[in-house]
Amino acid sequence: MTIDLEKSAQDTFGKPLVQLTDGEVCQLLESLVRDHAAQMPLNQGKKRLYYLSAEFLIGRLLTTNLINLGIYDQVRDQLAIAGHDLARVEECEVEPSLGNGGLGRLAACFLDSMATLGLPGDGVGLNYHFGLFHQRFVDGQQTALPDGWLDQEGWLRKEPLSFKVPFGSFSVTSRLYTIDVLGFDRTTKNRLRLFDLEGVDDGLVPNDSIDFDKEALTKNLTLFLYPDDSDEEGRLLRVYQQYFMVSNAAQLILAEAQGRGSDLHDLADYAVVQINDTHPTMVIPELIRLLVDDHDMDFQEAVDIVRSMVAFTNHTILAEALEKWPLDSINKVSPRIAQVIQDLDQQERAEHDDPAVAIIQDGVVHMAHLAIHYGFSVNGVAELHTQILEKSELKTFYQLYPQKFSNKTNGITFRRWIMACNPVLTSLLDGRLGADWHRTGDLTGLMDYQDDEATLLALAEAKDDAKKRMRDFLRQSQGVIVPENAIIDVQVKRFHEYKRQQMLALYLIWKYWDIKNGNIPPRPITVIFGGKAAPAYTIAQDIIHLVITLGTWIAEDPDVSPYLQVVMVENYNVSAAERLIPAADISEQISLASKEASGTSNMKFMLNGAVTLCTLDGANVEIADLVGPDNIYTFGTSSAEVERLYRESAYDPKACYHKPGIKLLVDFLTRPDFMALGKEDRLRRLHDDMANKDWFMALLDLEEYIQVKERVYADYEDRGTWLRKSLVNIAQAGAFSSDRTIAQYDQDIWHLS
Repeated sequence: MTIDLEKSAQDTFGKPLVQLTDGEVCQLLESLVRDHAAQMPLNQGKKRLYYLSAEFLIGRLLTTNLINLGIYDQVRDQLAIAGHDLARVEECEVEPSLGNGGLGRLAACFLDSMATLGLPGDGVGLNYHFGLFHQRFVDGQQTALPDGWLDQEGWLRKEPLSFKVPFGSFSVTSRLYTIDVLGFDRTTKNRLRLFDLEGVDDGLVPNDSIDFDKEALTKNLTLFLYPDDSDEEGRLLRVYQQYFMVSNAAQLILAEAQGRGSDLHDLADYAVVQINDTHPTMVIPELIRLLVDDHDMDFQEAVDIVRSMVAFTNHTILAEALEKWPLDSINKVSPRIAQVIQDLDQQERAEHDDPAVAIIQDGVVHMAHLAIHYGFSVNGVAELHTQILEKSELKTFYQLYPQKFSNKTNGITFRRWIMACNPVLTSLLDGRLGADWHRTGDLTGLMDYQDDEATLLALAEAKDDAKKRMRDFLRQSQGVIVPENAIIDVQVKRFHEYKRQQMLALYLIWKYWDIKNGNIPPRPITVIFGGKAAPAYTIAQDIIHLVITLGTWIAEDPDVSPYLQVVMVENYNVSAAERLIPAADISEQISLASKEASGTSNMKFMLNGAVTLCTLDGANVEIADLVGPDNIYTFGTSSAEVERLYRESAYDPKACYHKPGIKLLVDFLTRPDFMALGKEDRLRRLHDDMANKDWFMALLDLEEYIQVKERVYADYEDRGTWLRKSLVNIAQAGAFSSDRTIAQYDQDIWHLS
């Protein structure tokens, strides 16, 4: 593809390229790419994949689309001649608010890889108007504002297709929107299909909060991702929203299969459905309902067809994320779906006499049980996670259906997570390995250069460039000045007790006292946090408050602030990640072993040359196997021991708390002068939770974490050895390409190619 931006500027704006603002250049480029993509044919095949997910955290698309079309360098050079900086132009793009965390980012990477591999498959979800929320810090606390993004044309294309969705006492009409998904170096495409509510009313949401009328169901179903479910109205809205998503998806699947020649009795030959966690599980009874009620199919035949075409990805063992909805709530949303689920439950009970695997238990529908019984595939997302599913958390199901279970370790797309966000490192890799790795993901040839001084020096220069871009970003967006020679130590992810941001905060208190006692580090240390806490998750918001307050406390202490800095990034999103991850020296992956199913930030940091400090949890186990013990730092209680402690109720947080070294750190939260700087109620509540409950065992691993972390900082000062560690991590990161993951899904589950 060849473009002439000068001609396009004249045709579109009636003036030369040099006179356009950055915003106008962004509009021009988006329009050129969007128009070109609209003419590209779809990836074709008799069978089509429908990847159903509540989230698609796609981030800004301009850069990756330019890369995938092969015109990034061409555009950058033409803009430079006219005095425009493409990196600055990219900042004008509005980031879509369609996801929140790793679940949504994984879905976005998977769409990229499906298109790159030429597999016929689309993502299907909802067109949220305000996403989860826009995070703002006020008085050291998280506040939630609407995150509107739909007031610019962007990438969405309105389609003529709509469906009627029947609820119990009323019905609504949907409207389909499409975002084209371009694969790398492909002339074909896939799509992200997003359903909106035809009568949606943005006016229900005030400008200064995320509160809205949760009972205005004909107007609110697509306003927010994961509406606050701390009350009954919010929980019921979640069920309405999920049914709206899957009913549209199911109707789309049937209509398109028929359009490709299916008589619906052979539907499984034309469509396969991958449900991304439990949120889309109601697609199973909805497909059955449509086949029986609208297409006059025998119930058992419909069940058998759906069972042969729906696959389930489990992303967690956390009970809070394995959704369970009261049958009464489902009955309010759709009595017919409630009846189908009850019929399926009765059928399953006739086949299995173990009440523990029943779909409905005590009036509650276990969505994961429904997905396992009435799907043909169940996969975990890392080797350890899958082993935990098979041996403990879903052991009974594994014994029933061993043939259904498999592992598909998560992956990330290299197009975004190195080529787009780390251009200097990309150039280094191109110079040493050629460009084949862009498609293959194979970086192992870099191992040949681990003793090459010129390559190690170039790697250091790439990291310095990434750090400069990060410093510029933090200065402009956060007003934060990071020292040029600082170690960059990063933990960015959703705030949750199991991810243990509180443990890193306790380390920072330890480090504060260590510096106060005269142990001055050889260079400044900047520790960066980023992530949101669910609005109803009080303790997670307390942890955010602790981090912010601790950052202020340290910044105001002249004895410590030259050597230690704590940064809490406001409204962490994909764009922020693209600045922080390439700059990181240390990747914090410190979740309680057995609780993080996989992680994907660990893979992104590894790809960009950060060295991992981690528990042996999720995909950290596979990273450790690949890079070897000299190139990773591990600590913490094993997953097997953690499981035993839970099973036997054998963890005693008070015993850990009362160790003198630990008590000093936890009690820092309730020092009068520290509470005076923050919010006493938040700090006391968090203190008491850690001292008496500590459900995710941060205190259990804290002492070893401090020891290993100090060793990490000391080892960083041996620059040659550290750079070799960094190089080895990059060289072995190819195992975590999402292209590999998707190829395995297709080979073992989807059978599209």
